[in-house]
Amino acid sequence: MAARCPYFAADETTRVIRPGESPAAAFRRILAKPGAHQAPCCFDALAARLIERAGFEIGFMSGFCVSATRLGLPDVGLISYGEMVDQGRLINESVSIPVLGDGDNGYGNSMGIKRTIKGYINAGFAGIMLEDQVSPKACGHTEGRKVVSREDAVMHIKAAVDARNESGSDLVIVARTDSRQAISFEEALWRVQAFADVGADVLLIDALGSVEEMKAFCAVAPGIPKMINIIEGGKTPILSPVELGEIGYSLIVYSVSLLGVSMRAMEDALASIKGGGVAPPSIMPSFQDIKDTLAFDRYYKEDKRYQVVSKGTNGHI
Repeated sequence: MAARCPYFAADETTRVIRPGESPAAAFRRILAKPGAHQAPCCFDALAARLIERAGFEIGFMSGFCVSATRLGLPDVGLISYGEMVDQGRLINESVSIPVLGDGDNGYGNSMGIKRTIKGYINAGFAGIMLEDQVSPKACGHTEGRKVVSREDAVMHIKAAVDARNESGSDLVIVARTDSRQAISFEEALWRVQAFADVGADVLLIDALGSVEEMKAFCAVAPGIPKMINIIEGGKTPILSPVELGEIGYSLIVYSVSLLGVSMRAMEDALASIKGGGVAPPSIMPSFQDIKDTLAFDRYYKEDKRYQVVSKGTNGHI
């Protein structure tokens, strides 16, 4: 697929997606490097820009956070395919790093999943994460999750792989199972092996409860990268990237970190304003810092290249 064209591409020395390289190719190149690679969640274009400016090579668009920021609603299957694709397109237009998109449970049956894959490709995503929950789905680290049958779960991933191949794309397909909580750990191990067998590129068992389970998971399907979903206060033990890499993980996503700290910062600012003050300096960047993040100066500099200077009053230049 063609390379992505963000509004303001990063400098050549810092951009992650190389000129002429597709987002998925960049994602695959990063995953092929040793160690566990971090991907904080970007729920909108500004969050994605901040992740890129902080030096991260990958972003992750979380359905939990998009549902929260776009709808103000919980991650319980209320956000739609169209809303997620639209949000993803804006995110991908804002940065020069590969972004993994949360595809929830694919928004339908196998044929619906094929449409979802093609929509995420066209939105500029480097990869898509698909889970095996029934509809309506639930957040991975909350209660009440139910999964589809083994046969349907495997067929959904096969449909995703077929759609990717039919499109001539190299989209990275992350196959996630929630059966650890819904059924058993043994069932989760069976499913991720089956997902690998039908062509999944990355595997995830969500909400593992111990380091022992994490090690057993990483021993399945050797050679296929493993992903872990880190949620502060969630079910999975929180380890450092070095420790996770030693266990066998290749990708770490932080689904709610930026959303959580943003909520707390806004609450603190609102309390200060309500009390007659302004946002405290500890959580408020300078106005110049805000403009720098949003590339005001870059816009002004580039705009000057196209300014027309009139040399008279008769309309001639």
